[in-house]
Amino acid sequence: MTLDIGLTYGIILAAVALFISDRLRADLVALLSLLALGLTGLVTPAEALAGFSDPVVVMIAALFVVGEGLYRTGVAERMARLPARMASGEAGLVVSVMLMAGVLSAFLSSTGTVAIMIPVVVGLARERGLAPSRLLIPLSVAALLGGMLTLIGTAPNLIASQQLTAAGRDPFGFFDFTPVGLVMMALGIGFFALVGRRWLPDREAAGDGASGEGERVSHADLLARYGVASSIRSLLVPTGSPFAGRTLRDIDARNRFGVTILDIRSPEKDVPHPVLPETRLAEGDLLRVMGRPEHFATIQEEGLAAASTGSEDRTLPADLGLAEVLLTPRSRLIGKTLVEARFRETYRVTALGALRLGNPVAENPRDMELRFGDTLLVKGPWPRIKNLSAERRDLVVVAAPPSDDADPAPLRRAPVAGAIVLLMMALMTFDLVPQALAVILAAALMALTGAVRGHDAYRSVNWQSVVLIAGVLPMATALENTGGLELAVSALDGVLGGGAPPVVVLGVLFVATSVLSQVMSNTATAVLLAPVALSVAVEAGHAPEPFLMGVAIAASTAFATPIASPVNTLVIGPGGYHFGDFFKTGVALQIILLAATLLVVPLLFPF
Repeated sequence: MTLDIGLTYGIILAAVALFISDRLRADLVALLSLLALGLTGLVTPAEALAGFSDPVVVMIAALFVVGEGLYRTGVAERMARLPARMASGEAGLVVSVMLMAGVLSAFLSSTGTVAIMIPVVVGLARERGLAPSRLLIPLSVAALLGGMLTLIGTAPNLIASQQLTAAGRDPFGFFDFTPVGLVMMALGIGFFALVGRRWLPDREAAGDGASGEGERVSHADLLARYGVASSIRSLLVPTGSPFAGRTLRDIDARNRFGVTILDIRSPEKDVPHPVLPETRLAEGDLLRVMGRPEHFATIQEEGLAAASTGSEDRTLPADLGLAEVLLTPRSRLIGKTLVEARFRETYRVTALGALRLGNPVAENPRDMELRFGDTLLVKGPWPRIKNLSAERRDLVVVAAPPSDDADPAPLRRAPVAGAIVLLMMALMTFDLVPQALAVILAAALMALTGAVRGHDAYRSVNWQSVVLIAGVLPMATALENTGGLELAVSALDGVLGGGAPPVVVLGVLFVATSVLSQVMSNTATAVLLAPVALSVAVEAGHAPEPFLMGVAIAASTAFATPIASPVNTLVIGPGGYHFGDFFKTGVALQIILLAATLLVVPLLFPF
């Protein structure tokens, strides 16, 4: 092994370790590895930056805009609601939810699909008397399986196709993945309908803290789930209190005493006062306040008095609502506290509690540094709660407003958006223009027709994913430049004993890709292993298509851990899941898909 090869592998292993540890953002890790490769001379400056102009990267950025067009015109949300009309009974509901998620994720990102469908699926579960935990893991799995259906379904498909182009072969067509993807989707749906759902937890919906659209969850249930029910008390402004006659701005209860004023009422008139900075307290006002015991003691010493402690004081008035919101993978709130993000000023709601990986956080939510997958319990007037439902970039509402919600987005431009997607598919299927240009044209038409507004087009792009892919691509270049790729292929050949049957090599590549995708981005996994699959095929004199197809399929089998994919992390809170819930069903399904890959892929793409 030469020094350059050792250095290349050292940089790659360091990057993989950082990906797995999740101590740094994935896109930052990719950029650091790019810099390391460039500064050590393992790749030229042009090669280090080539990823940013790679057709795969450009296509992925444009596909986010196309997906945004389907969302903005209401097509995606209307499709997400179809399971309510398609089936009855738990098994039928699992099948219909998974079918719809699979269809959507064939054209949208898997994360976007799950974000759209979580409120719908949770609400549907409650309507049918089911715990959301019975449907949400099948939802996340279906979103990953749906990515196998088309060339644009997920980034690993595009990466595998680009490897064929780099080797001078015809790339995969738009529907080349479809036959294999349909088999995998059918097996996934059948697994959960017949067997897998028996291994899913049945945590009562009333206690899971999640609510979907169309149902208003008990405030007491949500407050109890977040561990804040006992933190709400009623305090009286007694005669002669120094608080009487002062505004909430003057009192500054949050910063001075560490408590949040939820509600102010005048017992004589029994009418609520708005909780605004300019609201002035009067003697006899009854305040519902949230805080810790020591905080209550402090504010009582300053001039408030304890009032009744009945069960009605542990709830909220009817004019205030609660919502449970999830942070999305590209949320601007990640890495900040609520104070730093000016959460209250931006959304005009107050965070009462937080869950991390489904467990209540003891720390005051306003002071904790937020992470992807965190769930917040917020309160505010119902109009403000409803406004949160329109937010998709930073957070997703899973405890929705009351059943008088507005209808989903109107479909005025839905035919236009649908026609644009069909045009893109036709151009790619019949190879009328290069694939990247077909996707860019579709994105441009979405903007020109008004399906996506200009600023929404830029906001829709997940720049973290774009930078991640562009930053990781030079790793493959460095492996090729230094001879590291040839060494990896030789090592694989040595492990297999030399001259191993191609189906065995396909199985080894599938297992390696699938295992690695449980602990790091499936995109980064595909970037690293697709060149190996191509080189193995060329070295053995086999067609590379079946090996690259196997790597692409395996990269989308991130089922076994809650952190294997953003879609898994998104459903943890609403489903109340634990690590083992994903592992039991995920490993079993991975084994099934491995066997299916070894049988189906060689038939459709001979060695």
